[in-house]
Amino acid sequence: MKKFLIALVVIFILIQFIPYGKDHTNPPVISEPQWDSPKTRELFMRACGDCHSHETKWPWYSNIAPISWLVYYDVMEGRRHFNVSAWGVQKKNKGDEAAEELAEGEMPPKPYLWMHPEARLTPEEKKMLIEGLKRTFGTKGDEHEDEEDED
Repeated sequence: MKKFLIALVVIFILIQFIPYGKDHTNPPVISEPQWDSPKTRELFMRACGDCHSHETKWPWYSNIAPISWLVYYDVMEGRRHFNVSAWGVQKKNKGDEAAEELAEGEMPPKPYLWMHPEARLTPEEKKMLIEGLKRTFGTKGDEHEDEEDED
């Protein structure tokens, strides 16, 4: 048992040298959507901005492998699907799905909320954000034109 614990500690120390997940440089904000109100932007950045913008606040534990790998992957995936800091530039930006995912409880993910209590919205704030997202991005299937479609 003692050898097993020593081996675990050695592995834990060694994986700290794997560089994946250690680059916490946020790219510059290129452009943002035309928010319907400053309040929508504020609520969005509080609840969603760490993964869906270039304004990620990297927590201390994002420097410790293997947690750093998961955090980094989640941020990169979030930005790939929906990134308000590359609005109109990034070809794939699913803004029209944001309100629906928030309303259905799919976003923000529960593990994120456990570690980021400031991202928890009151029912009133959640309703305000959903309505603001609909006004800002439209809804899936409507005729709302996103800035990304303009060339």
